[in-house]
Amino acid sequence: MADVHIRQRATPFTYVLRGLVIVYLFMLVAWPVSLVATNTFANGFDALAGIFEDPDMRHALGLTAFAALVATAINTVFGVSVSLLLVRTEFPGKRLLSALLDLPLAISPIVVGLALVLVYGGRGGWFGPTLESAGFRVIFSTPGIIMATAFVALPLVIREVVPVLKEIGTEQEQAAYSLGANGWQTFWRITLPSIRWAVVYGVVLTLARSLGEFGAVKVVSGNILGQTRTATLAVEEKYLNFDTEGAYAIAFLLASVSVACIIVVSVLRSRAARPRKADS
Repeated sequence: MADVHIRQRATPFTYVLRGLVIVYLFMLVAWPVSLVATNTFANGFDALAGIFEDPDMRHALGLTAFAALVATAINTVFGVSVSLLLVRTEFPGKRLLSALLDLPLAISPIVVGLALVLVYGGRGGWFGPTLESAGFRVIFSTPGIIMATAFVALPLVIREVVPVLKEIGTEQEQAAYSLGANGWQTFWRITLPSIRWAVVYGVVLTLARSLGEFGAVKVVSGNILGQTRTATLAVEEKYLNFDTEGAYAIAFLLASVSVACIIVVSVLRSRAARPRKADS
């Protein structure tokens, strides 16, 4: 039976509601972001050129990109693994684990940074002194920045993959097992192709979130110029030191990458939906 789509007639209240939504998004998102871009190019490309000519700022941008990429890779592997665990197996404490995975979205990143310091700090941390005596420093170094970044973006891949795994079911996987495929073969040839778009969405969103992390990174990094200062911390430092042009330029670069990530997700979603429309 063909699907019947019923369209409701738009009422004056509908138009008012749409207008309020547009105004709200414009005032909260579009206008502030556009002002960042406008102030960045107020003097042409001088602000961006100054950022790339400064070795400390280049290091901050590179550190941010490195931490975001590593954190995204970690969260991708962890997210897919945990998603399979939550959907394909039953075990005591499953609901508790699912709730804990949303913890990074519920608590302040500042609290996350402080918790990492209490665990891995060199002074009084649970594991920090032992790790530092072995020559591995976590807090006030790159590993701490990566851990903080990975923590705040932890649930994004999981929350994209879990619904897709529930939707596709286990029929194809069971058929592969019955034909003699082992676990890895079934995952690479059956499961992963079925969830690839969900994984891509989660990866892109995780990358965008990781690039913009500020609170947790500020606590664990130490904000040392040329060593542990990230791009988001550089925005704050430049703005507080009245270098607004430089602050706008770095903020524009970060915002541009985030917007690009959102566009990529939108394009991928539309492409993934085309075959389904054609089949229907």
